[in-house]
Amino acid sequence: MGELSKDSKFTLSLETAISIAVTIAMVVGMWYSLQAEIELAKELPEPEVSRMEYDLKDQMIRDTIMNTEEKVEKLEEKVDSVKEDTQMINETLLNMNKN
Repeated sequence: MGELSKDSKFTLSLETAISIAVTIAMVVGMWYSLQAEIELAKELPEPEVSRMEYDLKDQMIRDTIMNTEEKVEKLEEKVDSVKEDTQMINETLLNMNKN
């Protein structure tokens, strides 16, 4: 491996130097562009929720609650049915054990 010293020579082609300069210029340009967009975004007002959007979300929540309530009622009916079936099976087993 070569060693670097004050007498070392470093060669760089013109094409490579231009490529490096263009890349650096692009990165710096993107940085300043991004900073400008961030500053602009800081000045913009907060978006307001429109009445229509609020009403639609409210209606969606209400529909979901009603749907959930219907499902709970159906589950309660099934649980009641299972309880009745279990009670009947228990009674049948008790009657069989008595005989």
